[in-house]
Amino acid sequence: MAERRVTVGWPEGLHARPASLFVRASTATGLPVTVAKSEGEAVNARSMLAVLGLGVQGGEEITLSAEGEGAEEALDRLAKLVAEGLQELPETV
Repeated sequence: MAERRVTVGWPEGLHARPASLFVRASTATGLPVTVAKSEGEAVNARSMLAVLGLGVQGGEEITLSAEGEGAEEALDRLAKLVAEGLQELPETV
């Protein structure tokens, strides 16, 4: 299983629009991706309700995990999206 720890770059955290972007990007990987707060339980990163339920704030660290072929590359793209607080999905997601 591949993992990345990343600090959330969106000032508002993983709420509303940023969460929607993150969930869409996670779904686009085609892999089972999870996200967790520091010591918390991991949730399905392809579920908007699960991601919103984490209550992640801007500047908090989260852990992204994925399994399967291409997991390392997929997590690199997701980590960049989260860390940079991008406002649109990159075309390479």
